[in-house]
Amino acid sequence: MKIVNTVLVVAALSFVGAVSAPGARADQWNKKTVMTFNQPVEIPGQILPAGTYTFKLLESPSDRHIVQVFNADGTQLIATILTINDYRLQPTGRTVVKFAEQPGDAPDALKAWFYPGDNFGQEFVYPKPRAIELAVAVKEPVPALPADTTDLNTVAIVAVTPEQKEVPVTEAVQTTAPVAAAPAAAPAVETAELPKTASALPLIALLGLASLGAALAVKRLS
Repeated sequence: MKIVNTVLVVAALSFVGAVSAPGARADQWNKKTVMTFNQPVEIPGQILPAGTYTFKLLESPSDRHIVQVFNADGTQLIATILTINDYRLQPTGRTVVKFAEQPGDAPDALKAWFYPGDNFGQEFVYPKPRAIELAVAVKEPVPALPADTTDLNTVAIVAVTPEQKEVPVTEAVQTTAPVAAAPAAAPAVETAELPKTASALPLIALLGLASLGAALAVKRLS
């Protein structure tokens, strides 16, 4: 069974194509996580057979994220992979990985890995020729780097589109934290002006009549 751009929560071995991390043994500092794949999985540069692997971040002097993949007990280094930040709006309390479906019986390609509780994850960067193939297959941009890369700290990262064009990686992947929406401005308070009262002339006339009446009354009494 294939998985199309699936977000998989690390939970149990029973899901085909899923991964699990029993106990989710993960260190906050280097994001060390033990994952078990129950079918072969593609990572940049090679295919991992079904089995258990340890993923963790390499301490790098630059601001680059470099993921190291070891065997189950962490004693043998299998791969060193360049990644970039991939932000998400809703972190979860479990390890989550994203796969890209491949045609036929080809292993699904690992796209991203999110550590429990983090709002950012590791988006895997593939060699450019393979990134182009993946972009065409999944119909979305894929981060890429030159196939002959030797220095992961300085290599220029781009993204390739399904149309096989290069674009800045920041246009393809959310590499910075989303900007929180500004709170809505309070609605302006409208002041209503009360209608002006009628003219004072009737009141003046009424007072005049009252005064005249009073004068007549005084005259009669006198």
